[in-house]
Amino acid sequence: MLKIGLTGGIGSGKTAVSRFFSALKVPVIDADKISHELVAPGQASYAAIVGKFGVNCLRKSGKIDRPTLRKEIFAHPEKRLWLESLLHPLIRAEMFSRMSHLSSPYCIIVIPLLTETQDKNLIKDLIDRVLVVDVPERLQTKRVMVRDHLKAAEARAILKVQSQRAKRLQWADDVMRNEGSLENLRKQVLALHQKYLSLSGVR
Repeated sequence: MLKIGLTGGIGSGKTAVSRFFSALKVPVIDADKISHELVAPGQASYAAIVGKFGVNCLRKSGKIDRPTLRKEIFAHPEKRLWLESLLHPLIRAEMFSRMSHLSSPYCIIVIPLLTETQDKNLIKDLIDRVLVVDVPERLQTKRVMVRDHLKAAEARAILKVQSQRAKRLQWADDVMRNEGSLENLRKQVLALHQKYLSLSGVR
């Protein structure tokens, strides 16, 4: 099975791309969704995060307030590293487990921080190709501001700690440009779908 690592900066359109692949019946394994599951109330990771960040990182419902937590870790790099060291091994283990149950020609593995990883050997084990969703940084900043209700400075601070656009593109085997309409994005997905089927041996 061909394993495609889908990545891109925050606000680049990874979610839309993964939904288009899902509509084509392609299995999608999403690191962020797995992360949500791992920090749900009752999970060991949940208790560790509350112990580290306090109850201020919680919503009234008792769930982790992800936007609040995101602001905190991007303002304090040492806290971000702590959270990554807690969650990343668990996320990767769950990804490997889910892939082991698939039998499709190829699958999409959504990893937002793929190009930030320091463990290149793990990436080689996890994926075969890197697909980058690319968008100009000015548009990326605008989308993050609208989506997360952030000020420009807050959005730029988040982008600053992620891989720069040029570095991300250096990793890419395939690139999708997401500056236009959703229909344009869908057409790019359809083209890549045929390419990946071909690469996986399906004619």
